[in-house]
Amino acid sequence: MSATSIDRATTGLSNEFQQRPRDDDGSTTPVSGGESMSMDTPEQDEDAATAEPTLEGGYDPEEVETRWQQRWIDEEIYAYESDPERDPNTTYAIDTPPPTVSGSLHMGHLYGSTLQDFAARFQRMHDGDVLFPFGYDDNGIASERLTEEELDIRHQDYERREFQELCREVCEEYEGEFTEKMQNLGCSIDWNSTYKTIEPRVQRISQLSFLDLYENGREYRKKAPAIWCPDCETAISQVETEDDERHSHFNDIAFELVGETAPREEFVISTTRPELIPACVSVFVHPDDEENQDLVGETARIPIFGHEVPVIEDERVDMEKGSGVVMCCTFGDQNDIEWYQAHDLPLRVAIDESATMTDLAGDYEGLSTEDAREAIVEDLDAEGYLRDRWEITHAVGVHERCDTPVEYRVSKQWYVEILDHKEEYLEAGREMDWYPEKMFTRYKHWIEGLEWDWLISRQRDSGIPFPVWYCADCDTEIMAEKAELPVDPLSDEPPVDACPECGGEEFEPEEDVFDTWATSSLTPLINAGWDWDEERETFEMDKPELYPFDLRPQGHDIISFWLFHTVVKCYEHTGEVPFDATMINGHVLDENREKMSKSRGNVVEPDEVLSEYPVDAVRFWAASAAVGDDFPYQEKDLTAGEKLLRKLWNASKLVDTLAPRDPDEPETLESIDRWLLAELDDAVADLTAHLEEYEFAKARDRLRTFFWNTFCDDYLEIAKTREDSPSTQYALRTAHRTFLELWAPFLPHVSEEIWQAIYSDSGSQDGADLEETSIHTRDWPSPQGYEADLEAGETAMEVISALRRYKSENQLPLNADLESVAVYGPIEGFEEAVQNVMHVRELTVLEDEPEVTTEVASIDLDYSTLGPRFGSKVGDIDAGIESGEYEIDDDAGVLRVAGEELEDDLFEVELERSYSGEGEMIETESAVVILE
Repeated sequence: MSATSIDRATTGLSNEFQQRPRDDDGSTTPVSGGESMSMDTPEQDEDAATAEPTLEGGYDPEEVETRWQQRWIDEEIYAYESDPERDPNTTYAIDTPPPTVSGSLHMGHLYGSTLQDFAARFQRMHDGDVLFPFGYDDNGIASERLTEEELDIRHQDYERREFQELCREVCEEYEGEFTEKMQNLGCSIDWNSTYKTIEPRVQRISQLSFLDLYENGREYRKKAPAIWCPDCETAISQVETEDDERHSHFNDIAFELVGETAPREEFVISTTRPELIPACVSVFVHPDDEENQDLVGETARIPIFGHEVPVIEDERVDMEKGSGVVMCCTFGDQNDIEWYQAHDLPLRVAIDESATMTDLAGDYEGLSTEDAREAIVEDLDAEGYLRDRWEITHAVGVHERCDTPVEYRVSKQWYVEILDHKEEYLEAGREMDWYPEKMFTRYKHWIEGLEWDWLISRQRDSGIPFPVWYCADCDTEIMAEKAELPVDPLSDEPPVDACPECGGEEFEPEEDVFDTWATSSLTPLINAGWDWDEERETFEMDKPELYPFDLRPQGHDIISFWLFHTVVKCYEHTGEVPFDATMINGHVLDENREKMSKSRGNVVEPDEVLSEYPVDAVRFWAASAAVGDDFPYQEKDLTAGEKLLRKLWNASKLVDTLAPRDPDEPETLESIDRWLLAELDDAVADLTAHLEEYEFAKARDRLRTFFWNTFCDDYLEIAKTREDSPSTQYALRTAHRTFLELWAPFLPHVSEEIWQAIYSDSGSQDGADLEETSIHTRDWPSPQGYEADLEAGETAMEVISALRRYKSENQLPLNADLESVAVYGPIEGFEEAVQNVMHVRELTVLEDEPEVTTEVASIDLDYSTLGPRFGSKVGDIDAGIESGEYEIDDDAGVLRVAGEELEDDLFEVELERSYSGEGEMIETESAVVILE
């Protein structure tokens, strides 16, 4: 599939829904203006793509959204043109996460991509030049598993190259579908700036990174214990493990002491992993453990297996755990590894790479670790070594990709040295701006808890190969030449004919591949075009104006994966922090705030959401939570988004009937119109500040409230009575144009459609330069300096709204005259506006508050607390309140009744205000209105 094509059918955006938007009560009614365009045939797709924007009829989101998505792509509206001479401060670059090609678009993709697009669209309008790239992570274990599942095969049954080719074919198919789905979200991605983490250019950059770190002494190859996933059959790094609560058993097992002079016959060890007993190489006791100090220096015989091991003292023993005596097996955990290294213990390998017992396990050879565990416990019991056994639940280290409990195996692996630079990586994190700031703590805690260098080699078939050969005679490492990259040692010859150390002529290729994070961590360098310049003998960037990037957006679950490793790699290569700021999004939960999972059956599929709601409504939902917070998926935000689309559409149609499209600004603006524009200036300033701080929820809510309540519900109603006023016409058009620009980052489709239909002279015409006319390439609005008494104007709007509601409730025409109205509240300067708009013959502004009395309407008691505290006196308290024999002491915050004092947490008072003078009183938030 072409990366520049859209097929709505792939996301199930049904035609039926687009003709049936919901009313405010949730029901569905056909959109006015006739049938929406069918998307079922190529001819109809072409018609939709060439249709001109129009405000006639109702809003048809399916037709509009599909048309603009395709046209934005066709005309490359969001393409970034690099200029190495450009000031980096005038370019905004986003280091977007390359999603794993897993064949599905989940709610996290939808949510996270939309947040990124909010930032891209705002910055494009605010600053101009934006790079918003897209990548596909098709490198490593994930692509292998996808290929195996899709083709129902096992990678072990194929030659490496053959299997890699199958991976490429499967991934390419899914990448095409992923592209379509991302385009259907309306994201302003530059589809000319895409990459795959397995493509030759990226392979070259990844191998260059390896060579650069190697040459600078930041990498090493070592035969050592490593974390191992038996299911994936590869070494993994610390960052790829997580703790999972699992059911298990503690087993008290007796070990015999050897020798006639032994201080006792036996001691007991508690363990959850009896299958490791054949790998036991020593027993440890804490130096301060007086109860077991007699064991130190003795020799113990391993039950069932019979080999003998020394008893040694070491401060790392946890005396509070089990019996205080612990066996060291090679290897069960990190402590075993530390003891093995510190005490130069022998290596006994009882478990192989697939978690199967080896010949060292004797009769248990060939069993899985789980089966061996049960069999060994049964035999220990039968032979009298099992002293006790009880169920427990404890944290088990598992591989985060497959949930398989990890093992520790000795093997030769490549590492990036990071433990010695932990403070530098922490300081790099401090140099970045964190949104939200609290997420830096996760980054800090991860670095502080690091115990291993970064293991980057993987025993897989799909991935980027290490550019290394080894001398068959002396094991000297032979590195590829930079100019020859990318290379594959399995098929390419080494760059030398003889070993520079021993002269040997036989070489062994490195068969391992890089950890996928070793490549994904290079995304800023990939997008900036980092490469080795042979002539200058230094690393250069094709697009230096991009680096460091302005924003790294990602989920909080991969701070220790992607963000940390990117800091490591880019800092080591460039000496700089790779991005100025990082925006960490949370997870989408179900309506009960539970994590979505297929096993729970609570997954919300994006395809289903997009088939039922317009994309712009989904975007409105995506802006509903603060960045960094996990939040529940709630349809009410989607239906609210639908209502907003209709509100914006209908308001635009009304504005188009009330005012000419390009009115001149009059020399004098009337007070109510100047107030609206001053309020608009205030809103623009607020929105700009919120969006610069990635506060999308605050910006969305601020804009919706001002647009819906102030402009639509209040000002437009006023404008209907003043459509011949040049002042109102100018204010209407200025506000409307600005609203479209402010909504553009959130609601790109409907804002573009309305803009092109009303304000673009050429954008809707065939052959027009959309880049010059698109609302998304316009400058972001800025305050225009209108000044007005905002408080007085707001109060005047409240009064107008209250009088309009009064006429409606009393079935009076809106143009009916009101004889006399008195207002107590700040409306100075807006008296004439109130009088003219609401047809008030005589308007009086009161200096003193009218004769308003406040009485207690009711007192509600908290009986759940009152009953236990006052018992039988509750009846007397009720009677006192009913008869009015009580006193409320506001200063003390107590209610005195029936001889008792009730504190304010036990009662709630509801007050009622009434007017005792002539006429009828209406109260607003800021004013009191009297009609006579």
